[in-house]
Amino acid sequence: MEKRSWIMLMTVTVAIGATAYLLQDLQSRQRLGEPGLKVVPVALKDPAGKEASTNSVFTPDFVAGFTSEPEPLQRILLDTLPKDTVYGLKRYKAADGFWISSTVVLMGADRSSIHKPQFCLTGQGWNIDRTVATTIPIPKPAPYDLPIMHLELSKEILTEDGRKMPVKGVYVYWFVSGSQLTADHLERQWWMARDLLTTGVLQRWAYVTYFTACHPGQEEATFDRLKKFIAEAVPMFQQVHGNSTTVASAAGLPSN
Repeated sequence: MEKRSWIMLMTVTVAIGATAYLLQDLQSRQRLGEPGLKVVPVALKDPAGKEASTNSVFTPDFVAGFTSEPEPLQRILLDTLPKDTVYGLKRYKAADGFWISSTVVLMGADRSSIHKPQFCLTGQGWNIDRTVATTIPIPKPAPYDLPIMHLELSKEILTEDGRKMPVKGVYVYWFVSGSQLTADHLERQWWMARDLLTTGVLQRWAYVTYFTACHPGQEEATFDRLKKFIAEAVPMFQQVHGNSTTVASAAGLPSN
């Protein structure tokens, strides 16, 4: 028994040592990949109006009849996400009052900048009623299908007179690196680990989201309008497209 225990101890020790060596070797060879979005020297401000970052992810000011204004960088993001995270935040508005909130989170060397999107939504009080993996046709620079995740949300809000009013939300997201597109969080993690192990490159992933709210029963029309907006906006800021990159397939998945 003592001999067997000694052999097991030596085996575990060797395994731990080999793992530590492998991790150290990976870290020494690690290079940060190029992002699939533009980073520009435009500062973002926090809710108090103070400069919170010197750089930001470029997003267009005008899209298909929508104007925009920058949204403040919330303290919860600054306090919880890694310091090398870069953001792009805008709120778009059409002449009829229809609005769209756009958020981009771009990781740096710390991969924990990007996590499962559903955690943030439920943390903000939204219920996720439906999740559909689908695509949006992007016309430029050459036609391709952008893989997205489409979420239908719901919650109740209090009106000024104290009544509870049901509200619906339409939320779209996907992930993009310097050479890849996917709407699947697990696939993104797999690709990131694979590339790091095989090439030593830590792909610099970004998480792109669009959100708007609507009255119950208007979800389909709202999503249609959001899709048209995204089809116009994406070629203006995303440097990766479906003709020259690895794109997660949405074949066989339900589509709206």
